[in-house]
Amino acid sequence: MSISTALAVPEPGFAALMAARPHLAMDAMAGLLFEGVPLAAIADALGTPVWVYGAATMRGRYHALRAALDAAGLDAGVHYAVKANDHLAVLALFGAEGAGADVVSEGELRRAHAAGIPARRIVFSGVGKTLGEIRLALAEGIAQINIESAEELAMVSAVATAMDRRAPVALRVNPDVDAGTHPKIATGRAGDKFGIPYGDAAALYAHAATLPGIAPVGLAVHIGSQITAMAPYRAAYGRIAELVRSLRAQGLVVARVDCGGGLGIGYRDEPAAAPAAFAGAIRATLGDLGLRLMIEPGRWLVGPAGVLLASVVLVKQARPRRFVVLDAAMNDLLRPALYGAWHGIVPLSAVDAAAPASPAEIAGPVCESGDIFATDRALPPLEAGARVAILDAGAYGAVMSSTYNARPLAPQALVDGDTGAWRTIRVRQSHAELWAGELMPGRVA
Repeated sequence: MSISTALAVPEPGFAALMAARPHLAMDAMAGLLFEGVPLAAIADALGTPVWVYGAATMRGRYHALRAALDAAGLDAGVHYAVKANDHLAVLALFGAEGAGADVVSEGELRRAHAAGIPARRIVFSGVGKTLGEIRLALAEGIAQINIESAEELAMVSAVATAMDRRAPVALRVNPDVDAGTHPKIATGRAGDKFGIPYGDAAALYAHAATLPGIAPVGLAVHIGSQITAMAPYRAAYGRIAELVRSLRAQGLVVARVDCGGGLGIGYRDEPAAAPAAFAGAIRATLGDLGLRLMIEPGRWLVGPAGVLLASVVLVKQARPRRFVVLDAAMNDLLRPALYGAWHGIVPLSAVDAAAPASPAEIAGPVCESGDIFATDRALPPLEAGARVAILDAGAYGAVMSSTYNARPLAPQALVDGDTGAWRTIRVRQSHAELWAGELMPGRVA
């Protein structure tokens, strides 16, 4: 389900939210459990707000996706989209399972390297790579650079020639397919800033084969994020398949296709995108071309595997509205303010969860009217000090956090249902660290 259509869907209750998330459970005494670990214990130890991720959940989702690709008979590599959640512990977990990385900046490339993901499993995407980033990618010997424009192709050729290297490149094609998702996360329509117009791709690929320092290896496509229907994928991949056949007919080598990512999850209780259906869409369109395939999942792997814990600061009665003000804010989780995104919110206490619910506005303390997590959300009569979990916050959560209003970055913890243990993976930022790199010059003449 796209973000843009979610507002028309009735909101699920507590029971429906829990039923759709097998990694969560409610214990009568310990309260909300994540992979069997009491979340209240983490909040006690680290305070709130605090991010919590589930290692077993991430592993399980990776294995399900990998199994679907294998069952479809696809020669496909999984390159985790680092932008979804770039914590070193998360990257290392997927790297240990055999995943590569899809990066979009020098920082993400260095993070993937620091987490132990080898260069041969790294793909560099993104519409505005700098000369320095291109040099680093070539020096590292990464698997592939996804080219977004004719101008970028010329940049890569010049850098590679100066370095006496041949850059393995794939042309990212804009197939002019509307993925039916939120406009701010759609990337495959004509007019979007991403990719090479479909009608220009064949000529540019032929030109790339003549350039010094360039080794064209294939094509890439990515049409957006939070996609749950397979029709847009089939349409996009069908166009790419036509282009592959056309290029090969001209005697050009096309060995790889990067299929992008964008698989959506169920933020409410709706069905998420099924890995088997995604693999089927790839097989039906590209499966008979003898290609080495790549996919770039991010949200689907980590979104459900993260929660943001928050405490109630106060409940403000402004009749007829009830404002439940949390200590978490839009600087922690930006998605509701940025996209109007919907996240489930459930109490940590079993007693609170069982109490009668009534509509409430769930707000943060930041000095912005947009600092609202939910409107008219059915919640029990929470009091100051009560704790809640904001669900499905593992993707585009902490990675988009800021220190707006001089609010330190929240700590992060990792639970592991396979061991029953949890550990801190990032300490809370101190207030002094907020200004540690700032300089105070004297009077400027």
